[in-house]
Amino acid sequence: MPAGATYTTIATTTLGSDTASIEFTSISGSYTDLVLVFSGFTNATASGVIDVVVGNNSYDTGTNYSGTRLIGYSGGTLSDRYSDQNQWQWSSSSSNQCVVIAQFQNYSNTTTNKTVLQRENGAGAAVAANVWLWRSTSAINRIKLTANNSGLLKATTTVSLYGIAAA
Repeated sequence: MPAGATYTTIATTTLGSDTASIEFTSISGSYTDLVLVFSGFTNATASGVIDVVVGNNSYDTGTNYSGTRLIGYSGGTLSDRYSDQNQWQWSSSSSNQCVVIAQFQNYSNTTTNKTVLQRENGAGAAVAANVWLWRSTSAINRIKLTANNSGLLKATTTVSLYGIAAA
């Protein structure tokens, strides 16, 4: 993050009812980085998953996503890497609030692939540190979160998107 950086709220959504997805569109390219903060639940009976896709004017659902995950949970630890996926994912459940902070580095640069640093805290469930890569030089101007397996993001879930501008 640049020295003297400041956070600007771009948008905040708090769900009033269960919803399949949350979208941020028409994201301005005037910031250095983006920070997405998710706090909520899915309606999954056990461990649910939230799919994340990004794009420029339309969502990229091609196999251009990859990532490395480090996870600690009550059963131990897990480390894995995945590539050639059509989305990124993080965990959530109906019984444990999940708090995720994802930092989209240099999201509007059109000469480099996009890197996202993500921290996940599932109360009483797991903690994770992930790095994601979107193999595209397109600027990100939209982000979509979807509860997968026909699940829903539960009411009271809050998602905020911040822009970071150099001072």
